[in-house]
Amino acid sequence: MFSPDKFGQREVHIIGVGATGSRVALSVAKLGIEKITCYDFDVVEEHNIANQVYGNSDVGKKKVEALKQIVLDQTGVEIKAVDAEVDGSQQLRGVVFLLTDTMASREKIWNDALRFNLGVQLVIETRMDADNTRVYTVNPSDPDHVRRWEATLYPDEEAVESLCGASISVGPTAEIISGLAVWQMIRWVSEQTIDENCLSFQMRPETLVFAERY
Repeated sequence: MFSPDKFGQREVHIIGVGATGSRVALSVAKLGIEKITCYDFDVVEEHNIANQVYGNSDVGKKKVEALKQIVLDQTGVEIKAVDAEVDGSQQLRGVVFLLTDTMASREKIWNDALRFNLGVQLVIETRMDADNTRVYTVNPSDPDHVRRWEATLYPDEEAVESLCGASISVGPTAEIISGLAVWQMIRWVSEQTIDENCLSFQMRPETLVFAERY
């Protein structure tokens, strides 16, 4: 289903290593990808244990440093850990997972570092609350992709209603959305095409998986 050799020397950059990003990093490393860079400037807190990959011994550590050790222990892959905010000065290329915890930060990173960045071939962005998920895949150099994805942005005060930045999140939901996000990358590698649908998953009142063009 996935060959690291076919992925080649492409890089993966993961911006935000919370509930979704920490799982994406571990999953990508388990696929055999070695060029992984993770960005976050937050520390692990006790409430993170319930819905992120970190353990009790990681509380108080920088997330990127704790994640670096977790990934190394489980896969042998040494990720590059960047304890900083992405501000456009970083050399982003290849596949970028945009997984910060506010819409404002995503829009800023998009404008500063991703929009029409010819070095980035694929951006995967996720949105989540307790029982809903949404995954977008974007070619940041395609004007049509850019226009349609930017039309989905909204202020943070609408986040709980609109699936991102909510104060409530659940580990199993993060497991599902991180898997869907990584699968979008796998499909892109194997099929050489970007899925232009928005993947959504609703846990309640009934389980429903569907795709809609965004």
